[in-house]
Amino acid sequence: MDPRSTASSSVGNPLLADWAAPHGLPPFAATRPEHFVPAFEVALAEHLAEIEVIANAVEAPGFDNTVAALDRSGRRMGAIERMFSNLTSSATSPALQAVELEMAPRLAAHESALAMHAGLFGRIDALHARRGELGLSGEALRLLERVHLDFVRAGAQLAPAAQQRYAQVMQRLAELTTRFAQNVLADESGYALPLRDEADLAGLPEFVRASLRQAAADRGLADAASAGVVTLSRSHIVPFLTFSQRRDLREQAYTAWITRGEHDGANDNRAVAREILTLRLEQARAHGHASYADYALADTMAGRQSAVTDLLTRVWVPAKARVAQERAALQALLVQRGEATVELQAWDWRYYTEKLRQQRFDLDEATVKPYFPLDRMVAALFDVAQRLFGLRFALQPQIAVYHSDVQVYEVHSQNDALVGVFLHDNFARTGKRSGAWMSAYRSQSRNADAAGSSVLPIIVNNNNFAKGAPGEPTLLSFDDARTLFHEFGHGLHGLLSNVNFERLAGTSVLRDFVELPSQLFEHWLSEPEVLKRHARHFRTGEAIPDALVGKLRAASRFNQGYETVRYTASALVDMAVHAQTGVDGPDISAFEAAELQRIGMPAGVGMNHRLAHFQHLFAGASYAAGYYVYLWAEVLDADGFDAFVEAGDPFDAGVAQRLHEFIYSSGNSLEPGAAYLAFRGRVATVDAMLRERGLVDVAA
Repeated sequence: MDPRSTASSSVGNPLLADWAAPHGLPPFAATRPEHFVPAFEVALAEHLAEIEVIANAVEAPGFDNTVAALDRSGRRMGAIERMFSNLTSSATSPALQAVELEMAPRLAAHESALAMHAGLFGRIDALHARRGELGLSGEALRLLERVHLDFVRAGAQLAPAAQQRYAQVMQRLAELTTRFAQNVLADESGYALPLRDEADLAGLPEFVRASLRQAAADRGLADAASAGVVTLSRSHIVPFLTFSQRRDLREQAYTAWITRGEHDGANDNRAVAREILTLRLEQARAHGHASYADYALADTMAGRQSAVTDLLTRVWVPAKARVAQERAALQALLVQRGEATVELQAWDWRYYTEKLRQQRFDLDEATVKPYFPLDRMVAALFDVAQRLFGLRFALQPQIAVYHSDVQVYEVHSQNDALVGVFLHDNFARTGKRSGAWMSAYRSQSRNADAAGSSVLPIIVNNNNFAKGAPGEPTLLSFDDARTLFHEFGHGLHGLLSNVNFERLAGTSVLRDFVELPSQLFEHWLSEPEVLKRHARHFRTGEAIPDALVGKLRAASRFNQGYETVRYTASALVDMAVHAQTGVDGPDISAFEAAELQRIGMPAGVGMNHRLAHFQHLFAGASYAAGYYVYLWAEVLDADGFDAFVEAGDPFDAGVAQRLHEFIYSSGNSLEPGAAYLAFRGRVATVDAMLRERGLVDVAA
C-alpha cells in the first residue's frame, strides 16, 4: 500500500485517536471495518520503531532497558489487535472477515520480524546467559526466562535462510487457521432445520420450543418455519437431541452437527487441516523435534507425549468399560419400551439417556431448568466471587459496547478499589462463533511505562446460550450453568491478576495449567448452599427443593462413561494426528476413522469434536496437541477442591486466601508446579478426578 494512502486513511481514524470511552474501552460505535487495516499499519510501524530503539540502545543490555522495555512495547498494536480479535469472534461480518484474512499473514510476519530481530535477541540472549548474576526478583527472572524461550521457540536461533522459510510457514499457518475458523462459522451460520408443525415438535418441552421459535425469529425464518428452527448452536442442538421423539429429525440435526467443515465446496476444511498439519511438522522439525506434538509439549507441565498418553489411557480404559455398562442399560430400556429392534446410534444416545435418567433418578431437564434462570446464575457467580475473594460486581448499563446483549460491570475489591472491568456476552447469535471462551481487551500489569504505571484488566466472557423469548427469562440446563461457572473462572483468572509484567499476566500461563482456575470454579455450582441461595424457580422464586438437589447430586456421575469417552477420544486423536512424522499431513477424515478403530472407539458414542471442525486444534495453535489439558487440569482441580473439603467449608478463608494468592493472582510469575504446591501443600494425585467421574470401581 502506498504510504500516502495509509496516512490519508488514518486521518479521523477512531482507532488511532485516544480511546475516550469509560475505562479505556475501545471506540466500538465509531469504528468501522475499513478503519482496521490503516490502524494496524500505523500501530505495527510504531511497534517496530520501539523495537529498534530497544535493540540499538547504546547502554549495555539490562533488564529494565531490554526485557521490561520489550514488555511495555506495542501497547497500541496490542489494544487494536485484541479489539479486532474479539470482534471477529463474537460480532463478525463479511467485511471484518475480509480484513481478518488480509491481516492474518501480516500480523504473523510482524511477530516473526520481532522474534528474529538479531539485535533485540542478542541483548535478551546476553542477559539470559548471565541471569544468575543479575540479582533479579523472582518475577523478573521468570519474565526473562519466559521471554527468552518465546524467542527461541519462534525461531530466533535459526540460521538466516531457515528463519526466512520459518517466517513464511508462520504466515501461511495464520492464513490457514483463519480460513479454518471462518469455514466452521459459515457452516454453522448457514444451517437451520425448519420445524413446521406439531409433529416436528413431538417430545420437546416448552422451554426447548420457545428457544427454537426465538431462533427462527432471530434468523428471519418465522414464516418459513412457524414452529421454530434447530441451529447448530450447542444450546439448540443438544436439547433437541435430548428430547425430540422424531428420530429422523434427530439424525438430520446430528449429521449436520458432526459434519461441519467436511463438505465439498467453499467451506471444506479437510485440505485446510491437512496443510496445517504439514506445515506444523515443518515448524517442529526446524526446532529439531520429530513431531509437532513433541514441539508443543516441550513447553508444558506434561513435557512429553508419554506423560499425556499415560494419563489419557488411565482414563480411557475404565471409561470404555463404563460406557459398555451404560449401553447395556440403554438396551435394556429399549426392550422395556418395546423398541428392542432399534439399533442404538449416536443421535439416539442423549434421547434414551434422558429417559433412563428420569426413570432412575426421577429427574428430567424440564424440571431442573426453571430453577436455573441466567440472571440468578450470574448472581451466583458474583456471590461466590465475593465470598471467596472479596469482589463486588457493579452493573454499568450506561456503558454501551459492541452489542446490546453485552453487560458491562465494574469490579471492585473488598476495600472498594477498582480491580477491572468485566464484559458478559452470553447469547448465541449470527456472526458469533460457537462454544464458550474468555478473552481480554486489556491485560493487567504495572509496567505501562518506565514509571511503572498500573493497567487494570478488561475481561470478557463469551457463552452461546439460547436467548429467551421477549419478556421471558433465559433458562439454563445444569450443564449450561457449569459452562457459565467455567468461563467465569477464566474471567477471575484475568481479573485477579496481580503481577508487574503483561507477559506474565492472568491466563498467560502454560496451557495445561490454564484450565485449573476455570474448572476449579465449577465446583461451587454444585455446593448445596450455593444452590439453595441462587437456584430459584423463575416464576415463583421458590428455592430449589432439597429433594431435587439430592437428585442432581445422585445423578452427577450418571452417563459419565459417555461423556468421558467423547472427550478422551478427541484428546487421543488430537495427540495422534500431531504425533505424525510423515512429511505430508494425512487425510484427516481417513486418519480419524483409522485412529478411532485402533483405540477401540465404542460405537454410537461419537467424539466431542471431529477434526474437520475441531477449532481448538486448527483455528489457532493454542490447543494443538493440547486438548488433553482439560483432563490434566481436572486432576489438579479435583485434588485442589479437596482442600476445601478437608477444611470442612467450601468458603474456608485460609484456603481461599491461598487459592487467591497462588492460583488466581500469580499469573505466570510462578512456575505452575510450584504455584500448585504452594496452594495445596503437596503435589496432586489422580484419585480425586477418577472418583468424581465415578471411574474408580472400573479403573482397577
